Amino acid sequence: MMRTISYARAAEEAIVEEFRRDPRTLHLATDMDHTLLEEFGPDRIRQLPIAEASFVGAAIGLAGSGFRPVANVRMATFAFVAMDQFVNQAAKITYMFGGQRKFPILYRMTVGASKSWAAQHSISPYSMYMNVPGLKLILPATPYDVKGLLKTAVRDNNPVISFEHMALGGVEGEVPEEEYTIPFGQAVIRREGTDVTVVALAKLMHDAVAVAGELAKEGISAEVIDPRTLVPLDRETIKKSVLKTGRLVVVDEACITCGVAAELTAMVVEDREVFRMLKAAPRRVCGKDVPIPYSPPMEKFALAGRDDIVAAIKEVLG
Repeated sequence: MMRTISYARAAEEAIVEEFRRDPRTLHLATDMDHTLLEEFGPDRIRQLPIAEASFVGAAIGLAGSGFRPVANVRMATFAFVAMDQFVNQAAKITYMFGGQRKFPILYRMTVGASKSWAAQHSISPYSMYMNVPGLKLILPATPYDVKGLLKTAVRDNNPVISFEHMALGGVEGEVPEEEYTIPFGQAVIRREGTDVTVVALAKLMHDAVAVAGELAKEGISAEVIDPRTLVPLDRETIKKSVLKTGRLVVVDEACITCGVAAELTAMVVEDREVFRMLKAAPRRVCGKDVPIPYSPPMEKFALAGRDDIVAAIKEVLG
């Protein structure tokens, strides 16, 4: 049975259902989730000091001891004080142990901008973590996906980071009441098209779909792909689409330099078969290389928007 619920509600349901399913799950965060506390008690739901390095690291020890911790860092900017724990410990510990021990950890953090929360509360840093072997990265953009991917993440035997855009919490969508999970590494085609492939991440996926709908009125057929997970990445779905359309636009709110958009573009142009089918140079539509401003007009100026997507699509179409 399908019902319509919000992104935030779907994420909450995923955690509650997995905590009911597996008593080894624990929740670590700097603020108290009273919904979880009421059902699962203080032994499993822990409120911790504002010391992200401590509980990001504690989750590693708990995972190695047989638990399945969920550590909610809240904003991605807060995670930077725990980068050694993420990059030098969680990502490498299974390798350093020679695979003798599993470290199932789900780290959650919000990313993005659009709420005038300024530079120290607004960022999309997933490409930094994508550069670190040993971490799985998910980027759910819909209520259906956030529930299914979080459930898969809790069950995974590796460290997983879930990047959840701050502007998506109130977005509603259809979510089944029955049990389901979503495998990592499977992109989804949000809208089929034949003229140009648009790979769009997180919140901007919704903008890309809206743009594709408007451009269809002008006779332009855009195919919109949502990767859903960055590690593992569904490269084949993207390449197959570009082989069909011959054009690529990658849309990401993060800064343009050394971002996911650059990796996806390189992936396409380095494939000889795909490269030969390109009818135009790929385009990246990304945020500017600046800290996110507090001023609402300046914040909007720093971020990529629908007009930028339209311009990029029309440019590759010549």
